[in-house]
Amino acid sequence: MTLFELLRAVRDNPSNIVVPATWGQGRAGFGGVVAALVYEAMQAQVPDGRPVRSLAITFVGPLMVDTPVSFEAEVLREGKAVSQVLGRAVQNGQVVTIVQGSFGAARASAIRVPAEPAPPMPPVDECQELPYIPGVAPEFTRYLAMRWGVGGLPFSGNTSREMGGWVRLRGEVEREPVTVSHLLALVDAWPPAVLSHLKGFAPGSSLTWTIEFIQPTPSLDTHDWCQYRAVIEHAQDGYGHCAAALWSPVGELVALSRQTVTVFG
Repeated sequence: MTLFELLRAVRDNPSNIVVPATWGQGRAGFGGVVAALVYEAMQAQVPDGRPVRSLAITFVGPLMVDTPVSFEAEVLREGKAVSQVLGRAVQNGQVVTIVQGSFGAARASAIRVPAEPAPPMPPVDECQELPYIPGVAPEFTRYLAMRWGVGGLPFSGNTSREMGGWVRLRGEVEREPVTVSHLLALVDAWPPAVLSHLKGFAPGSSLTWTIEFIQPTPSLDTHDWCQYRAVIEHAQDGYGHCAAALWSPVGELVALSRQTVTVFG
């Protein structure tokens, strides 16, 4: 199933979805697509005109692929401009992912501070592609293309604080506007930046993830390469803390991201 097909499926029937193994990441489903599916259930409960401002995601446990899962959403409060919504992915009677989201209408304000410019990045054509290799690369990367521009590849022993490059949907996808659900997949496609510090394979995964969206979202479609950069702020005792951002091809800020990651090595 493509990302488009999964999103359509959860819109039609959020109580009975199977994430196929092709969207796997080891024994679990890819976190970016799990978050996107929970988000789809959440936004269905929000009035028009209240775009998502932030999502706080906790991966309670692994979502197993090829196993039915339900996506639930509950409106906690609906104010004059802001809706607070709680979303869950539930599998085999257990909560595997929790998402708390804030959706807010635009307000009149005298404050306007532009985003800092995107960092320098080599052009897409000059960056090394991370290929999808069956049995080697995570399964979900068959759907997402990455070009490395900053820092080292995972398990390369590169001790840079930065990791990043370019990302887009892979293959002959239909050209359509990028939505928040697409953005969740694009941002989470990148491995934890701390993995480049290791000289050999060790598993790592996101524990918590907070992502904030610039509204209105800059104009993007599914053929566009977006620029991504993550910075390691601290890592010790098997946990890493990373801040990241996603920009449009012309350098417009699209999303801000923070993750706490666990590393077993």
